[in-house]
Amino acid sequence: MKPSLPETYDHLADKHFVAIAKVIETRVGIKLPQTKRTMVEGRLRKRVRALSLSGLHAYGAHLFERGGLDDELVHLIDCVTTNKTDFFREPSHFEFLRDVAVPQLTQRHGGRLPNLKVWSAASSTGAEAYTAAMVLQDLVAAGKVARFSILGTDISTEVLREARSAIYPRDFVAPVPAPMQQRYLMRSKDPRDDVVRITPELRRQVNFERLNLMDDAYPFDRDVDVIFCRNVLIYFDKPTQQAVLSRLASHLRPGGYLMLGHSESMAGSGVGGLQSIVPTVYQAGTAAMGRSAA
Repeated sequence: MKPSLPETYDHLADKHFVAIAKVIETRVGIKLPQTKRTMVEGRLRKRVRALSLSGLHAYGAHLFERGGLDDELVHLIDCVTTNKTDFFREPSHFEFLRDVAVPQLTQRHGGRLPNLKVWSAASSTGAEAYTAAMVLQDLVAAGKVARFSILGTDISTEVLREARSAIYPRDFVAPVPAPMQQRYLMRSKDPRDDVVRITPELRRQVNFERLNLMDDAYPFDRDVDVIFCRNVLIYFDKPTQQAVLSRLASHLRPGGYLMLGHSESMAGSGVGGLQSIVPTVYQAGTAAMGRSAA
């Protein structure tokens, strides 16, 4: 039987936790106070196992005393960033997309919008992006949208792999209305596999890319119609929130919409030419930064 580690060895050294917190705040914009230490240590234990190290103390030394940080950085970020998502989370936003945003954008562009562009800017495992795809595909079927494309971005490579696979436990898709489940979800052929997969029709409309919202610029189109950036700004300080929102606003076409989480309802006020439409929904003015794609 493998002997257990001394308790002090299976924890991060104080200096290593402080160093990790500094790296995460600098690279990702997320603060990790001491109150998050237990959570951080719990998540990093899988990296200890993956690297065959003797404990968290050794993991900290691997990062900061043995030159391992550069190779480990992506995995470190994957472990400590929170990736909470659900299908049809905050459903009023998807009702707004269907009933207000799409009709107004279509009218604004002469009754025809050749390609509606949606960006899920903190996409996690893809539930938000695929929810939007379901709503928009219904509008395509009803003749109200000609075509759409959706970009999902996240800093975590691990969740992006899950998003691209588009495979979810059956209970995870419970919020999807039954008619949409029939149209857009495929059951496993093996009845023992209690999972579903998004249909190829929808998967073709959604692309996932890695992006750090802390980057100075985002290498994506600047004629996006709707951006979802929900429940991620709460982890940033005020100056970082304002900088991220300004960058996102620069990717909206005139009249485009930005949707924030309900806990972030005031964050978009007065940023990047955005105007509050309803709580948590903002619109780029006609003179805002939206431009055609380069």
